[in-house]
Amino acid sequence: ADRAAREAPGSGADAVVWDEIAAKTGEQTELSGTYLVLIIVATMIAGIGVLLDQPILIVGAMVVGPEFGPLAAICVGLLRRRFDTVWRSLLAIVVGFLAAMVATVLSTWALTAMGLVNRGMLLADRPLTDFIWRPDALSWVVGLLAGVAGMLSLTSKKSGSLVGVLISVTTVPAAANVAVAGAYGVWDEAGGSAVQLIINVCAIVLAGLLTLAVQQLGWWNLARRSRRRPAA
Repeated sequence: ADRAAREAPGSGADAVVWDEIAAKTGEQTELSGTYLVLIIVATMIAGIGVLLDQPILIVGAMVVGPEFGPLAAICVGLLRRRFDTVWRSLLAIVVGFLAAMVATVLSTWALTAMGLVNRGMLLADRPLTDFIWRPDALSWVVGLLAGVAGMLSLTSKKSGSLVGVLISVTTVPAAANVAVAGAYGVWDEAGGSAVQLIINVCAIVLAGLLTLAVQQLGWWNLARRSRRRPAA
């Protein structure tokens, strides 16, 4: 076993066990009750954070949100040509976000009826969280970097890095802002948030897929050079 480990190409810390990654991400494609509850709760928390202009609530919602699992599964499914996995992951993403936004609209109306929040809070200056509905070129950059870091943390089993990735993307907060703005009929802000959500999702999937492809190509090259190396 020691000899095999020494003769294996590359660093063991960088090794990617594809069957293990496929199994791990495949578990994230199930549209379960727990997944729905987590994404709904995360989006409702982010909705309150948007109205209060509180970044700490936005960060908390990002960590609670479970959407990175299905996004990673889409990347693995596309690379491995497992289109059933891609379909289940897309279903989990779409249904999850739709359910979360509907629940956030209802909760916003309920909180408004109780006098806890109001439309003026959304229309007021919110310098700490207005980036959520104002996408720009940096939204793509952040999404791409988050996709790379997230996929590397997943394949290298460094879960601590994954937490940082979740905090860096605005998928759940953007969905929350769509819901809150829609609840109050502020459609320009809802549209900007929807664009932000689409940008982040697409950038994460694109970067994750490219990261996996580069890793796979790199290990193929290492293995080929190792086979050509003469035995000592």
